[in-house]
Order: sequence, then structure tokens, then C-alpha cells
Amino acid sequence: MTKYPMTVQGARALEEEHAHLTKVLRPKLSQEIGTARELGDLKENAEYHAAREQQGMVEARIRDIEGRMQNAVIIDVTTIEHTGKVIFGTTVEIANCETDESVTYQIVGEDEANIKQRKLSVGSPIARALIGKAEGDVVIVQTPGGPIEYEIVEVRHI
Repeated sequence: MTKYPMTVQGARALEEEHAHLTKVLRPKLSQEIGTARELGDLKENAEYHAAREQQGMVEARIRDIEGRMQNAVIIDVTTIEHTGKVIFGTTVEIANCETDESVTYQIVGEDEANIKQRKLSVGSPIARALIGKAEGDVVIVQTPGGPIEYEIVEVRHI
């Protein structure tokens, strides 16, 4: 069975979503299904079918979260000695060597990746190029538009 890295924050977010689904949505949907059943004929009962469909999606998501948590290796980067190197969970500021534009990313697990929140999957081309490098190093990232050089400005353990 393959294990996947996950940050403490990512694990906490999945646990919170799981708790909401099991303690809030699941009972609510059960109640809605019961109420819809009381309305009579189930063949033409749109409320019943909608509630059942939503219940199926909620149950599938619950199973998905449970599977992800079972296969997760939770890594707390704050407990790892800071060496200045980019590792899973660190936050890294990089600067484009050509344009001097800088951007900050956190290297996270695949399930946590969200480019809008500046969270890069550990398997992304940028993260793969950065892992193991230190502040001041220049890395070349292969992109569809061609190679781009970045300098690692700062590495933080948050």
C-alpha cells in the first residue's frame, strides 16, 4: 500500500471535513430522507431522490477521506531541524532570475495542493526542482514554455 505525505494542516482540514460530514450532513440527510418518505409515492418524489443522491455523494466523500487518512504519512515540518534546504512542508520564496518577480509557495501533499493558496504539490515540476536545494541555489524548472531559472530566496519551516 502506497503512503502519501501530508502536512499537519492538511490532515487537520481533512479531519474537520470528515467530522462535518459525519456529524452534521449525514444526520441532516437521513432526516430529509425520512421526511421525504412520508410524502408518499417514492417513484415520483423529487425530494426523496435528491436527498438520496446527495447522501450517496456524502458517503463517497467520507470513504474517500477515510482512505486518504489511512494512507497518509503526516509530516510536521516544525519538528525537523531547519537546515535551509527545501523539504516537504517548507515554505519557499523563489525569484525568477529573468524578471526578478518573486513568489512564495508551500510544498504540500497532492491532496492539499491549491495554486490559489500558493500550495504546490510535492510532485509538481517546480517542487521537484526545489526539493533538496538550499537558499541561494539557482534551479531550472522545465515548463511547457521552456526552461525557467529561479533563485531560492528564503526557506522557512512554518
